[in-house]
Amino acid sequence: MKIKAMKWLTTAPVALALAVSLAACGGGSSQPSGSPTDALKGSDQQTLDKYTTADVTPLDKIDKSKLGLITEGTLRVGTLSDAPPNIFVDSSGKFTGYDNELLRAMADKLGLKVEFASTKFQALLSQVKNKQFDVGSSSISTTDARRETVAFTNGYDFGYMALVTKEDAKVQTFAELKSGLRIGVVSGSVQEDYVKNTLNIEPVSFPDYNTVFASLKSGQVDAWVSPSQQATGQVKPGDGTKIAEKKLNTQNFTAYAVAKDNPALLEALNSALDAIVADGTWSKLTAEWYTDRPTAAEQTPEGWKPGSKAVKIPAK
Repeated sequence: MKIKAMKWLTTAPVALALAVSLAACGGGSSQPSGSPTDALKGSDQQTLDKYTTADVTPLDKIDKSKLGLITEGTLRVGTLSDAPPNIFVDSSGKFTGYDNELLRAMADKLGLKVEFASTKFQALLSQVKNKQFDVGSSSISTTDARRETVAFTNGYDFGYMALVTKEDAKVQTFAELKSGLRIGVVSGSVQEDYVKNTLNIEPVSFPDYNTVFASLKSGQVDAWVSPSQQATGQVKPGDGTKIAEKKLNTQNFTAYAVAKDNPALLEALNSALDAIVADGTWSKLTAEWYTDRPTAAEQTPEGWKPGSKAVKIPAK
């Protein structure tokens, strides 16, 4: 059974020009746990136009024999198992979630099978770089620092960052985070980098989302700085926790990771992404998995849109 996104708390979007305009989605990091990643380098300056392609190669012009896949005819995908509603394993053992179902739809356009494998959040980008996986699917924010390790497709989502606290916590906003508080993050994430290098606070780092959330509920940490999608998947009514605040970021869009020396696969995935945007699949899946984004306006805030600059989202 699918786990769908709960209604997010309504908060005013924060101006993207703020110094804390961040990649809200997580994603892997090639840096070792505990070391400064500088994952946010370039976040405030980069724009969508800088990396989004003007258009894509038509699907019928893609040569599937030249995609450089580990196994011909199959996309081998590294993903996570514990981060609903985006990337998780359901009760039947199926890898699913918004990101993975979008990728399945893209693979269908290319006539490819998809083989998912669970991996650790911190290792994913290096595994894609080293060809252990053809693609990384993990709500990965496309920061400049990460582009030094892998290439990214055009964007398929934008990001929020969430502050998760207990319902009776004194800390209710990002502005209240200060030295002395125990702030939980996932190791290797842009949230870890934000707490370390933007707030200049040493966070308490955990290996995965389940562990950090359990530590918040048990009182081992005072707050959790999380990708909003993962916070939404964890926080449940009556569990004593809440999403206290969110921050919107559309500058570092979410994309799939591909090895930098495999431009043919990158080209193919971009073509497939445009195809599922153009035929309405992207809009349908977005509304299904993000129940607070039923309309086109909510799916494309501040002018953001998925895919290349040329693709059009069909009117409903």
